[in-house]
Amino acid sequence: MSWQPTASLDALRLRASLNRLVREFFHARHVLEVETPMMSRAGNTDPNIASFSLEFSGRTDGAPRTRWLRTSPEFPLKRLLAAGVGDCYELGRVFRDGEAGGRHNPEFTMLEWYRVGWTLDPLIDETVALVQAALAMTGGEATVSRTSFRALYVQRLGIDPMTADLDTVRNAAAGIAIDGDGLTRDDWLDLLMTHRLQPDFAAGHITVVHDYPASQAALAQLVERDGVPVAERFELYLGALELANGYHELTDAPEQRQRFGRDVAVRQARGAIVPPMDEALLAALGQGMPSCAGVALGMDRLMMAMRDTPRIADVLAFDFARA
Repeated sequence: MSWQPTASLDALRLRASLNRLVREFFHARHVLEVETPMMSRAGNTDPNIASFSLEFSGRTDGAPRTRWLRTSPEFPLKRLLAAGVGDCYELGRVFRDGEAGGRHNPEFTMLEWYRVGWTLDPLIDETVALVQAALAMTGGEATVSRTSFRALYVQRLGIDPMTADLDTVRNAAAGIAIDGDGLTRDDWLDLLMTHRLQPDFAAGHITVVHDYPASQAALAQLVERDGVPVAERFELYLGALELANGYHELTDAPEQRQRFGRDVAVRQARGAIVPPMDEALLAALGQGMPSCAGVALGMDRLMMAMRDTPRIADVLAFDFARA
């Protein structure tokens, strides 16, 4: 194994400059930087995200020894919001098991921030502004367009993702080399995004996709658009790279518990590990979290775009293979 870094020294200097840009960007907007735990007694129940766990050997005073490395800082940040911290962000490392390859690393840097009283539109504008400011550091710029999830699938694939039956969605994915056993309708929609739509997003262009199917709400609020319920969330792509995922945040504790419960049921059906639900988050929501919008942005992906490289190793001091 080579001892040398996978990123060039220029890339490491650029990362430092980008981190400084982020902090200056939010300082100018009066958004508070905070730090939250990387280890928690609760994990992420999302069936499509795998968490690392570890065992603590010291004194716990009856608390669980098993702790979970965070897959994002979302839950503790929301607890701070419920405590009245106001607009806040965190820039730090997160961990996801089973994700290593050309564009993935099991540990990576995430920027996540929340705006109290905001809806999606101003948050999309702010996210685009930050990405544009980052691109400008290397002389780059990008055009921008917005489209709803529904309009994207109708225009590009000729199917309505909100109403089409499973066979119609599956047929639109014909030719994708994958074992389809056990895949849900949402899984097939995701495959269409990653294999049919996302690769055709123009280089040098920011595509914002909003208003996802209600079944893909995760931690987003639901509203009705054109007669169908949709999740108030967006994803931002720079070329074919997915950079950010944002929500008009759900603040209803009972509804959030139900969604966690559905996640657990899916995990159990798949025979997957079931991390404990985050009871502290649910208690915070029950106490009252202010209406807000939040977004998570992958800093390594942004660096890849700035350096015009398809390899995440090129922007990490040491990737997984050399860690």
